[in-house]
Amino acid sequence: MSRPLDLVVLGLSLSSSWGNGHATTYRALLRAFAERGHRVTFLERDVPWYAAHRDLAEPGYCDLVLYRDLAGLVALMPRLRAADAVMVGSYVPDGVAVGEMAIRAAHGSRKIAAFYDIDTPVTLAKLARGDHEYLTPDLIRSYDLYLSFTGGPTLARRECAHGAPMARALYCSVDPEHYAPQDGPLRYDLSYLGTYSPDRQPTLERLLIEPARRAPQRRFAVAGPQYPDDIAWPENVARLDHVGPADHPAFYAASRYTLNVTRADMIAAGYSPSVRLFEAAACGTPLISDAWDGLGTVLEPGREILVADGPEAVLAILDRRDEAARTAQARAARDRVLARHTAACRAAELESALREAGAGGLRPAP
Repeated sequence: MSRPLDLVVLGLSLSSSWGNGHATTYRALLRAFAERGHRVTFLERDVPWYAAHRDLAEPGYCDLVLYRDLAGLVALMPRLRAADAVMVGSYVPDGVAVGEMAIRAAHGSRKIAAFYDIDTPVTLAKLARGDHEYLTPDLIRSYDLYLSFTGGPTLARRECAHGAPMARALYCSVDPEHYAPQDGPLRYDLSYLGTYSPDRQPTLERLLIEPARRAPQRRFAVAGPQYPDDIAWPENVARLDHVGPADHPAFYAASRYTLNVTRADMIAAGYSPSVRLFEAAACGTPLISDAWDGLGTVLEPGREILVADGPEAVLAILDRRDEAARTAQARAARDRVLARHTAACRAAELESALREAGAGGLRPAP
């Protein structure tokens, strides 16, 4: 049996799920990784907007350490040097400087330095514009392992165009202990759960808000923060400013269908599933989605997920599809997700990638 790994993660947030999807991803992945017998330390920048909305102050499966600035991170460098692998996430404040520090610490002790891109399509668009907010082409070449929320052809491009030594998909996942079907009344015909994003809003308008206008007798819901005050919500659309991860299953359970809306950069890249797909499916709530390349590699269109291109298609589903078809879709999607897209699956993939990156023992010191 391979020995346990000591992993240090520098991520956007583990302590707060407010306004970001990183926290739920890290929580599920790192909990499952720890359950495989590994040790995990999570280093998080202590910023006021997350400090005011913390919903996981003391995770039981890893050490959570807050640091105030780069000087505070310098004091934690012994932890990085002692680890078997150091993994930096996307959108970490001062991400380029943090990445350089992590690479120096890991390579100085001949260990593995990895980058986990939870925002791959956004990252690639930034790189194309010369925007190096948290990653540069030089850093991609310096990391031993590039883990990506986007699979498919993007991975080969990272190795060829940006010189990544090793690129692997590590999609988001779901923790089935936290996301499971619940009994309760169906309050909404169609719901959507997600933080406001300008590039997602036109699709939300087309696939939820316009159907709500055309079907005032039906009930809809949109949950998530940061939506502008000037949006004209129909009266039959309930607005919930924030639904914490602990309340996601109940929100999904209250919906006959829930909507998946994909960001423009993710559609352009393809092969970029949202965590909402896996969460809703694990909760037994049928999904309606916009279309994007690679969707069929995650859930089978027509059987496990429905694809809609406009309000007419959405209303046809809500008006004409019978309950037997709805529940069959939900059951098929849940079975697929539990078999392929759980946090336990991702933790095994992470361990495999880290061991592959460190095959032969240690990386030569620079």
